[in-house]
Amino acid sequence: MFRHKGTKRTFSHNLRLASTLSLIAGIVNTAGVLSVATLTTNVTGHFAYFAEAISLKNYSKAITFILFILFFLLGAFSCNLLVEIVSLKKPRIAHALPMFIEVILLSSIGLCEDLNSNYIAYSLLFAMGLQNALVTKISQSTVRTTHLTGLFTDLGIELSQLFFYKKPTELKRLTRNIYLRLSIILFFFFGCLFGGIFYKDYNLKILLFAALILIVALLFDNIVVYYHLTKRRLKSNLHDD
Repeated sequence: MFRHKGTKRTFSHNLRLASTLSLIAGIVNTAGVLSVATLTTNVTGHFAYFAEAISLKNYSKAITFILFILFFLLGAFSCNLLVEIVSLKKPRIAHALPMFIEVILLSSIGLCEDLNSNYIAYSLLFAMGLQNALVTKISQSTVRTTHLTGLFTDLGIELSQLFFYKKPTELKRLTRNIYLRLSIILFFFFGCLFGGIFYKDYNLKILLFAALILIVALLFDNIVVYYHLTKRRLKSNLHDD
């Protein structure tokens, strides 16, 4: 689900990518809200908080909200930069480095709960910037996993189009898009629910579970690719014989 790009990418790839990473984003979202009382999966609300801080002449707080926004931006920037650099020599594993960094960040925060609240927010926003940029790049903007506003907008538009699209090919494409949007929303919700239920007992350690999901997804992706490559080699050898 990470390696396939362009025309090689299928609906199934996008669905697995969306459900897995939106689940992670949901957990991170709840962890950020409950631990440091701030948004850590998107930056939309931080602009309002920044404006409020400026109006109250609380300039140090305003700078903090600007830093929140910039760390998300830095995560997205770093992700694409790393992918492009690695793609020059090893395109098959270009996605792995940003995901590995995300695993390290989530695991570190989960294990070091006594960090300054701003540092926790910076790290989570950077991690979600990484994730959102990678998902956007891999799926060619088809999948977004860290915030839901645009998804609900797209879902509303596509649901209304069900009354007008009659051709089988159009209807198939439309229903797939709706199913994909609903999957992202539901798995994000499940992630938030999981985080909320277990935060009371485990606090930021719930991020370790999010990191584990990402590790399993990466390993599974490699196993699937290795399986298909081995299968092709065996077929090729049989034909040669």
